[in-house]
Amino acid sequence: MNSSLVARFLIYGLIAVAVGSIAWSLINQDTSSTSVPISQMAQEIADGQVQAIQVDASGQSLTIDYKNGTRKRSLKSSASSLEEVLATYGVSGQELNNQNVTVTYTQPSFLASLFSSSFLFLLLPILLMIGFIYFMSRQSQGAGNQAMAFGKSKAKMVTSDTPTVTFDDVAGAKEAKEELQEVVHFLKEPEKYINFGARIPRGLLMVGPPGTGKTLIAKAVAGEAGVPFFQLSGSEFVEMFVGVGASRVRDLFEQAKRHSPCIIFIDEIDAVGRQRGAGLGGSHDEREQTLNQILVEMDGFDTDAHIIMIAATNRPDILDPALLRPGRFDRRVVMDRPDVSGREEIFSVHMRGKPIAKTVDVPVLARATPGFTGADIENAVNEAALLSARRDLTEISMTELQDAIERVQLGPERRSRVITPEEKELVAYHEAGHALIAWLLPEGPTIRKVTIIPRGMAGGVTWFLAEENQLLTTKKFKAQIATALGGRVAEEIIFGDVTTGASGDLQSITRAAKSMVTQYGMSDSLGLRVYGERQEMVFLGREISEQRDYSDAIAEKIDTEVNEIIEIEYQRVHKLMTENRDKLELIANELLEVETLDMKEFSDLLNA
Repeated sequence: MNSSLVARFLIYGLIAVAVGSIAWSLINQDTSSTSVPISQMAQEIADGQVQAIQVDASGQSLTIDYKNGTRKRSLKSSASSLEEVLATYGVSGQELNNQNVTVTYTQPSFLASLFSSSFLFLLLPILLMIGFIYFMSRQSQGAGNQAMAFGKSKAKMVTSDTPTVTFDDVAGAKEAKEELQEVVHFLKEPEKYINFGARIPRGLLMVGPPGTGKTLIAKAVAGEAGVPFFQLSGSEFVEMFVGVGASRVRDLFEQAKRHSPCIIFIDEIDAVGRQRGAGLGGSHDEREQTLNQILVEMDGFDTDAHIIMIAATNRPDILDPALLRPGRFDRRVVMDRPDVSGREEIFSVHMRGKPIAKTVDVPVLARATPGFTGADIENAVNEAALLSARRDLTEISMTELQDAIERVQLGPERRSRVITPEEKELVAYHEAGHALIAWLLPEGPTIRKVTIIPRGMAGGVTWFLAEENQLLTTKKFKAQIATALGGRVAEEIIFGDVTTGASGDLQSITRAAKSMVTQYGMSDSLGLRVYGERQEMVFLGREISEQRDYSDAIAEKIDTEVNEIIEIEYQRVHKLMTENRDKLELIANELLEVETLDMKEFSDLLNA
């Protein structure tokens, strides 16, 4: 049993004894009966009024039962027996027999003798004082132990006895798994590499957007190798007390050396690994001390320590260069968003153990989710399972999966939103304008779905299939601008007025046109140059402003060029929509009737 618990039980026991002794004395005080002097009791015995006398365990308290049924109490102060005391008042033992008075003596119990002992009452305060001092000393020692534990590492160790993650549970990261297989082989057979004089990378930096599986694949490395896995986040090192972070780093590496070979995984290492000297409060702060200790421990690895450190971040650009040099994090593994084949694998992994209908086409789902990370796909499959349960189905069908993907991307449908017929008609023409221009332009985006059902904050949505390639041409940029202008132009042509519904479209076309001119050199008049240097505060870790590195004359040219690009596309969209007004009205009327058109229905409608 813990010593602190023993101390508490001791204190509570002493308190119980004290309370019990007080209660015993109170209980044994019969305040309901009348007290009479011993002389009066002797006279009442002689008069034949007394029937019985009970002498308590102490021999001093007397309970007198009278023949008329009443009861009284009396006390004798001397240590003599009752018969001897009565004899002094002229009542002999023969007189008691003649009057048929029964005298009984109560035998003292252990508790009665204990509580009636004056020695106990003398000892109780001493015991209470000793217990209180002992309890306070244990409390102070506990506080000291907690202070010492404050500098201990908070890393969670996962051993081979616990359920592990393997490479089979990681999908859509083929190149990263191949890169990490070497680490697994080294942890399993280190002698094979040591015999060749090879040194395994001591640190691996997992780089990629959130949700791409950086933590998962690090756990898979430990699971494949069958070695202990220490997991913690970068923020767990940093505290308000100076020196605690460095102490935790030292404790972490001491634990790792005791469990070698093993893996240390630090998630979000940018919380502690930012560039030194960039702190707002000076260069020598707690975070930098922690980083310095990490650098020392990593560089101080013995060649036979067999400890590999894996870290994850989505901001490698703000890490201290000393972390990235050979000997520390000298290998970088990129975890990018999965391509279409990777998304197929991820869908298959997350569908394991779920009642999936045989009609579900995984390749179609993969093509419908460009830009999705593994976490996004897991969320979409889970949403589909929730929808299936809500609809009282026995299987997760293709319909639920597609609805779940739309829910993740666009937000839930808001069918309960009350809109007027005029607003519904305006939304139908606005979305029809987007869809018509995208269909008319050869470089326009592929339409996936058009709906006038409100989703999120939007009154309607025209949903396009995102392309896998990351390179955009000038024609595609202009086609995107034209498609975004389609809704605004449709409002002008049909209603002769415009609404605030195109505010988001105007923001997107402004950004696109400005990017063409200032970032991608897609302007004939301004040449092949980037205008505007993005300024970033390393400590804050985010772009906070754009530094202007050009003159006022160039700024005027940039504005002119951006306006010209937008104006040319506006005129093109206005001409196309005027010439194809019948198709615009056809799409809008169909939307007013069915509310939603998918890719096939939209194509059949215009090709009929």
